[in-house]
Amino acid sequence: MKLNEISDNDGATKPRMRVGRGIGSGKGKTCGRGVKGQKARTGVSIKGFEGGQMPLHRRLPKRGFKPPFPTDYNEVNLGRLQAAVESGKLDPANPVTIDVLVAAGLCAKPRDGVKILGRGELSTKLVLEVAAASKSAIAAIESAGGSIRLLAAAPEAAAAGAG
Repeated sequence: MKLNEISDNDGATKPRMRVGRGIGSGKGKTCGRGVKGQKARTGVSIKGFEGGQMPLHRRLPKRGFKPPFPTDYNEVNLGRLQAAVESGKLDPANPVTIDVLVAAGLCAKPRDGVKILGRGELSTKLVLEVAAASKSAIAAIESAGGSIRLLAAAPEAAAAGAG
């Protein structure tokens, strides 16, 4: 069998209907669209209209909520911080802030701050000033002898203070 010999089975495909080719074709004049009205025109469709009955998308209940202005953090793992220190992009003597991370290439732009996540190992003593951090990241930083200062109020603490 050769590639140029491959074809569909007989009757598997039909040629497309050529509309508007005379009354004898059965699809002449109005091309099977009926006469006049919105649905006879090109480029219009009545999506979701069910003849006056309440459409399905309005019968189903609304669910969930998407906040209009969510906080958008740069997420940096501990392993990337350690790799940046080893390659000389980060100086362990100076505090690590968002500006330092952007200059080192660990973040593309500042956004709403940095969140440190706990994946990877950290063996260098670092002083971090970031917006947020996971519990495992805080534990790893403190066990390596470093310290972390959270610039943004933690959501749990804010919720506890408001209640």
